[in-house]
Amino acid sequence: MIMNLLAILVRWGHLLFGIGWIGMLYYFNFVQGGYFKAATPEGLKDAKAKLAPSALWWFRWGAMFTFITGVLLLGYVHGNGQLNSYIIMGATMATVMFLNVWLIIWPNQKIVLGIVQGGDAAAAGAKAAIASRTNVLFSGPMALGMVAGPHYIGSAAGYGHPSLTTGGWIVILLIAAIEANALFGKQGPLTTVKGVITSSVVLAAMVIGLLELL
Repeated sequence: MIMNLLAILVRWGHLLFGIGWIGMLYYFNFVQGGYFKAATPEGLKDAKAKLAPSALWWFRWGAMFTFITGVLLLGYVHGNGQLNSYIIMGATMATVMFLNVWLIIWPNQKIVLGIVQGGDAAAAGAKAAIASRTNVLFSGPMALGMVAGPHYIGSAAGYGHPSLTTGGWIVILLIAAIEANALFGKQGPLTTVKGVITSSVVLAAMVIGLLELL
C-alpha cells in the first residue's frame, strides 16, 4: 500500500513538474520570442532584466524536478517489468531535453541576459535558440511516448514491447541525429513557430510508424 501511494505521488509530481517545464518551453518559443522581436528598446531591456530571469528559473527547475521524478518513475516501471519502446523513446527524448536545458539553453541565456559577462551574446543566443527549438520538436513525440507507453494494447497487462524493437533502435538513432543538428547544425524549418509545430507532429507520426511497423 505504501509503495503504491509513493508511486502515485511520484507520477503526480512528474506530471505537475512536466506541465510547468513544457509550459514554460512553449511560452518562450511561442510568446516571448515574438514579443522580444516586437518590443520597444525600453520594453525589451525591462523584460530581459526582470521577466526572462524569473521565467528561466521556473523553466530550468521545472526541468530538473521533472527529470528526477521521471528517473524514479522509470525505476519503478522497470522494476515491475513494464518497459516498452514507447516509454524508452519518451524517456530518451526527455533526458536529451533536460540536458539541453541545463547544458546549452541556460548557460547561453546567462550570456544573452548579461548575467555572465564577456561572452558573445549573438552566438550564445543562436545556440540557445536552436536547442530550445529542438526541445519543442521533441516535446510532441516525447509526450506521445509517456502517454502511449502505459496504455499500449500490445499485451494483456497494458504494456507492449518488453524491450526496444528494431523500430525503437531506429528512433534512438533519429534522436541522436536531431540532437547532433542542435549542437552543430542550423534551425532550418524550426526557425518559425509554424515550422517547429509541424515538424514535431511529423516526427511523432514517424515515431509511431517506426514503432508499430518494425
